[in-house]
Amino acid sequence: MRILVAEDDSRLLKSLVHIFQMNKFSVDGVDNGMDAFEYASSGEYDGLVLDIMMPGLDGIQVLRKLREQGVTTPALFLTARTEVQQRVEGLDAGADDYLPKPFSTDELLARVRAMLRRRDSFVPDLLRVGAETMNRSTYELSCNGKTAALSGKEFQVMELLMENPHIVLSTGQMISKIWGWDSDVDTSVVWVHISNLRKKLSLLAAPLRIRFIRGAGYVLEEDT
Repeated sequence: MRILVAEDDSRLLKSLVHIFQMNKFSVDGVDNGMDAFEYASSGEYDGLVLDIMMPGLDGIQVLRKLREQGVTTPALFLTARTEVQQRVEGLDAGADDYLPKPFSTDELLARVRAMLRRRDSFVPDLLRVGAETMNRSTYELSCNGKTAALSGKEFQVMELLMENPHIVLSTGQMISKIWGWDSDVDTSVVWVHISNLRKKLSLLAAPLRIRFIRGAGYVLEEDT
């Protein structure tokens, strides 16, 4: 899952990015409304976490402009406890939820997970392709009664492949979706994670393979 966090407090922004990364999310962080609008306009995010009070455009203006453009990405507002009217305006602008500051990490994560589950395309905790299952809560792959734990980036790569079975994904698409637009990650890093996932699929005796198509990318497909 890829999250955009927009927060003008640099220390809080750094903490939020760290929290999401530690919980297996791919996350981009920006500190102003203009960047938040530009990034979110891509439609590549699964969820938005927006501070209301930001320079350039405030969070409510950002979300209104996104909704006017037809961007339906679910959004959660971070608000000060005194911003009652802003909360109402935020919900009216198309927000899915809000969370008053200060907040606990557990509540933030629970609200974001709930927000993502309410998307038009419901996201179950268990993702299945053929006989293989991936548990989004425990970050484990299971097949034939065996289980393998995934690292954070392995989880994100496998999640992307399992959400798009039989579809060729270029390394550029994978880097953009998982590491972010501004990342300087080399394509060899993608190859390393793919190699590790192939080993784990082999250990599970899963009837799936990640095939490389020269000049195109990677595709998850069932063995025949």
